[in-house]
Amino acid sequence: MPGDIAEACSSYYSANNTFVERFDCPRRGDEADLLYCCGFIDMKYCCSEPGNYFPYKHGYMWTLSIGALIGLGIAALVLLAFLISIFVLCYLFLYTKPQKIDTGLKTQQIHSSSTQEDPEVQMEGSSIPKLVESCEYNQGQGIIECS
Repeated sequence: MPGDIAEACSSYYSANNTFVERFDCPRRGDEADLLYCCGFIDMKYCCSEPGNYFPYKHGYMWTLSIGALIGLGIAALVLLAFLISIFVLCYLFLYTKPQKIDTGLKTQQIHSSSTQEDPEVQMEGSSIPKLVESCEYNQGQGIIECS
């Protein structure tokens, strides 16, 4: 290989604290195009691209990247579903009005009259005695008086 100058990897301590001597690239048994010293402080190796920090094939890194992308995509979908459900619940809480509750009781208006013709009021086939004859509002005292 004319013009290619091999690099030397300086000595270092590995991750398990073992001292590794200085070596020249390519090492004995390596391919001839592995001319550069690559790696980290605690792991150095010969490679074909200067500044390479990954001793694995690029396919391995793509597998990690695809797995990470799939994981991030799933997390994004879960977050989106959560946000949509919060939005819908807030909308329903703020903009829907409660329905009238049917208590089952029938309401009737009471008409007050000064003269009472019938002391008993007929309701659904039974006679109920009328307890109040008439009611009047006393403006001076601010009360309602019934007799």
